[in-house]
Amino acid sequence: MIDSKEFLYPEKSLSKASAGERVACELRMRIISGTIESGSILSENKLAADFAVSRSPIRESLKILAAENLIRLERMGAVVVGLTEKEIQEIYDVRLLIETFVFERLIKMETNQLARELSKILEMMKVAIKYRDADEFALQDVLFHETIIRSINHSHMLMIWDNLKPVMECLILLSMRLRIKEEFEDFTRVIRNHEIYIEAIESKDRALMLESLHLNFDDVQVQGTVDDLWMSQQMLAKGAVHKND
Repeated sequence: MIDSKEFLYPEKSLSKASAGERVACELRMRIISGTIESGSILSENKLAADFAVSRSPIRESLKILAAENLIRLERMGAVVVGLTEKEIQEIYDVRLLIETFVFERLIKMETNQLARELSKILEMMKVAIKYRDADEFALQDVLFHETIIRSINHSHMLMIWDNLKPVMECLILLSMRLRIKEEFEDFTRVIRNHEIYIEAIESKDRALMLESLHLNFDDVQVQGTVDDLWMSQQMLAKGAVHKND
């Protein structure tokens, strides 16, 4: 049986999760972190013993991970596929597509309440930094961006985000744990980037929105440039306006 101290995924986020979801969250973190290497074979019986659960939650967890393309289900067991650098890059590409779309929608909406909600989350992020709690910072960071995405009430965009979120969350957790150990001073910049997000949403200033996207995505070198995606969303928005004239 695995000692709870060895778990990579923060237990505080699992209060409402089923046994299968709990196992999936932990296995996902181990696969993405490389603790479980690509090519490894996961046995239902071994996992059930390790996590002290029946095989039913294990099967549920493996189905979840297979749907995320992190494993491949075969007769001999579940083969770990893992996550390549290219796939990580593609995840950030999709996230940028989502956020450029959302920002363009926000320009036409009342955003005062959203700005207040984001400011509250940002305060929680600052508290997490004060206490050097990388996990709490990462979870609040994900909540910050999810709150922006949910605010436009676009069901299909939210569906894409929900599919992206589990792997994205793991990447952010691992990144923030490393950053808090090796680049703690960089959190000042990260907080300022999020403040610019809020300022852009409050002012509905396109130039500021573009700056905030650059600050948040240039670090990960997204393949589709921020400028190109931002311009494409503006062109789509203008096309929709002309069509409805």
